[in-house]
Amino acid sequence: MLSHEQIWEAIDRLAERHDLTPSGLARRAGLDPTSFNKSKRLSADGRLRWPSTESIAKVLDATGATMEQFLALLPPGDASGERTGERARQPDSRFQPHGGAIPLLGFAQAGAGGFFDDGGFPAGQGWDVVEFPAAPSQKSGVYALEVQGESMMPLYRDGDVLIVEPGAQVRRNDRVVVRTREGEVMAKVLLRQSPRSIELMSLNPEHANRTLDLSDVEWIARIIWASQ
Repeated sequence: MLSHEQIWEAIDRLAERHDLTPSGLARRAGLDPTSFNKSKRLSADGRLRWPSTESIAKVLDATGATMEQFLALLPPGDASGERTGERARQPDSRFQPHGGAIPLLGFAQAGAGGFFDDGGFPAGQGWDVVEFPAAPSQKSGVYALEVQGESMMPLYRDGDVLIVEPGAQVRRNDRVVVRTREGEVMAKVLLRQSPRSIELMSLNPEHANRTLDLSDVEWIARIIWASQ
């Protein structure tokens, strides 16, 4: 198992290989320049903060490095994921229901802090659970968001449940959930993604489309299933 320290050190080494600071690497990848700062690697309450898979993918694309080259930058560790000579701290456990149950949260609550880690995976307390068929529930890290209100009509109605897979690759025309750094959570269709911004189409024609700077986006995750 990879440790928190190993992943961050590999990012630092990748930056150094390209004569960049961690901030410069984040900027080249179209991320918030502070994304890889050492102060961002721990939360205010001391919890470990991990870089998202999307962030890693963007720095690999920006530097032209392959995943194999990135993994080669990892410092040595033993089979348990601990770095040689020191004890690696373990991340907080993510919400892990049993069987076919997955975490459930209302859209209105999703904008509040404490329900997701930096990668957009469910974490912390306050989640409900819902039983779902085997196919979506067996995907790692999936969770459910319950639609509240009429803002996503006519595609999604009040009470519909959306199954979201954080960490999955998103492509043009995918239906996605986006959370901004200001805490706004929205379900949209991804029209276009560039190194600096994303363009989103509203599900409800009465609501305007949105264009967001990537620096303002905390995470984006693909909707893989919906109960309607």
